[in-house]
Amino acid sequence: MKAIIALSALAASLHATAAANAQQATVQSERVALIADVVAQGLQNPWGMDFLPDGAVIVTERPGRIRILTRDGLSQPVAGVPEVAARGQGGLLDIVAAPDFATSNLVFFSYSEPGSGGAGTAVARAKLLRDGDTARLENIEVIFTMAKKTGVNRHFGSRLVIAPDGALFVTTGDRGEKDRAQDMRDHAGAVLRIGQDGSVPGDNPSPDGSANLPEIWSKGHRNPQGAAWDPVLGGLLTVEHGDRGGDEVNQPRAGRNYGWPIISYGVTYGGERIGVGTEAPGYEQPLYYWDPSIAPSGLASYQGEMFPEWNGDLLVGSLKFELLVRLDRDGTGKILGEERMLEGEFGRIRDVNVAPDGAIWLLTDESDGRIIRLSRAD
Repeated sequence: MKAIIALSALAASLHATAAANAQQATVQSERVALIADVVAQGLQNPWGMDFLPDGAVIVTERPGRIRILTRDGLSQPVAGVPEVAARGQGGLLDIVAAPDFATSNLVFFSYSEPGSGGAGTAVARAKLLRDGDTARLENIEVIFTMAKKTGVNRHFGSRLVIAPDGALFVTTGDRGEKDRAQDMRDHAGAVLRIGQDGSVPGDNPSPDGSANLPEIWSKGHRNPQGAAWDPVLGGLLTVEHGDRGGDEVNQPRAGRNYGWPIISYGVTYGGERIGVGTEAPGYEQPLYYWDPSIAPSGLASYQGEMFPEWNGDLLVGSLKFELLVRLDRDGTGKILGEERMLEGEFGRIRDVNVAPDGAIWLLTDESDGRIIRLSRAD
């Protein structure tokens, strides 16, 4: 409750500032009217964000900076962020606060880690300490690092989700080398599941590493850039980029293979068929797919008081079409259809988050990136 009150106070302050600066718009969706407030701007390619118990918001910038948004605006960059390989699609990526942040001050963040051979997806945890207008990271620990680094500068993933049991899910891309997604001795093209200290949970599919690398939860993913815990289905959901067509919503399950590049609903950028087609024995089907591609990034399962009409629905950002997709679901979690909102209004939607008060927060992936808050107009 304290987090909701604190965030609501921040939101009220930012809403008033946005209105005064004419950074506000009303948007009519199928079921409800929304107010879109631009609550911060001037960020360089923001990538991930999360909410802190005192109402502040932490956000990453891909070149390698963490900023904190309060009533006073955006902070100066947080000190102590480790070096990132800010090249191509790489850099500082997702960030989440630990469930016990109020007492532990722990945050987890993913990034493209430079090293021998190039770069690879890594995850670190650190204490975020704040003193007035300044903040710093201390006690940084790298709790996961992709074993095989390459000079390819695309398809790093990478979203972080802390499950109700405390396990940390990490998504990785195929690093632009599609066959790596089917190599069970490679962390690429996978959903990984680790403890918050980097340990391997004993109920992972192969915790001893005999069948596949012990951190691997599922394989056959191309480039998942959205992930969320879904209370409706009681598990993790991801959205991932296809090639030319074939963007997917998946429910990664332990030990399952989601097909890339053996099966796909897309084709290559040259128009050729991928693998054996759209299905094959031993490979899972997506819950939903897009053709043509929307280039999805960011995913939230909506549960909140502000928009009861959308409870249980999924919200997905689109880079390509610069819009927000609402996937309408029934009570069983079956996707019935979609609504597209905000097309071309704000730019490339990189991340989607639901705040404790039920408002929806978006990041736009631009050189002058923005944070946008969607609230109920009435």
